[in-house]
Formats: sequence, structure tokens, C-alpha cells
Amino acid sequence: MNTYANQSQQHLAWHETLELHELTAYQSNQLIHFKMVVQDVKDPQLNALYVETIQSVERNLRELLQYYPLAPTGIRKDTNGINLTAFYAGQLLGFAKTAVRSYAIGITETATPQLRDTLQKQLNAAIDLHAKVFNFMLERGLYPSYDLPKLLQNDVNTANKALSL
Repeated sequence: MNTYANQSQQHLAWHETLELHELTAYQSNQLIHFKMVVQDVKDPQLNALYVETIQSVERNLRELLQYYPLAPTGIRKDTNGINLTAFYAGQLLGFAKTAVRSYAIGITETATPQLRDTLQKQLNAAIDLHAKVFNFMLERGLYPSYDLPKLLQNDVNTANKALSL
């Protein structure tokens, strides 16, 4: 019998804390964007899908935020106001991350050498963009990736901002 598996854990593991961060940060930024544009979606069926998505992401964030007190370290507090620079930079970083992943997957599906070369060139450009956006955020304290407590605090603040809109 594995006694370790039966013990009640006092905190999340580091790797799952970082996954929690990624999911919370991504969904928070997307929720802000969805809420900013939902009124511009004129097709009733598509608008209903946006509203449903907003409600779903709000539920997701409320559920994920419950795990933040179990993160290995960090002090959390709520702050008011929206820093649009952080939002826009986060949107761009999320886009760059998704582009890198999408190009990497796309390359594995190509059979035509010329297309593979094109995708590889575009993948490298996406990697470069990601690095530039990441460094922009890091230099301004918008993505404190080397300070887990601050990183998690940013997630909580951004999720709470998204939920309060």
C-alpha cells in the first residue's frame, strides 16, 4: 500500500501549479476579450455562443481560483482597476504561444518540402515574436516568471478583473 498517495496533500505540486497558472492566465485574458467584443457580435446565434462561452469561462475561473490557496507559496490580495497594457501584452503572448504550437503541429503533417520550409520559417518568426513579447512583459513586471508568488498573484488579480467586468 502506497502511504504517500493516501496522505492529504497540504499544497499543490509545482508542475500542477504552473499548469494552473497557464490555464488561469489564458482564460482570464480571453474572457476580457470576449466581454469587450460580445456586443459587436450581431448574429444572434453567434452572440448566444459568445454569451455561453463567457459564462463557461467565468465558471472555469471561479473553479480554478479555488486552488490558488493550495499553491506552494504566495500571498494573495485583490486589487482594483484594469491594466490594459498587461491585457494586450498577455493577448499577444497567448497568440504567439498558440502560433508556435500550431506551426509545430502543422510541420509534422506536411509532406511537401516547400510547405515545410515555409512553415518552419514562420515557426521561427513566431518563436522570435514570443521571445520579444515575453521580454517586454518581463522587463515591465507584467510576467514575473522567475517569481512564483508574484506570477500566481498576477493570475488571481487578472481572473478577478475578468470576472468583475
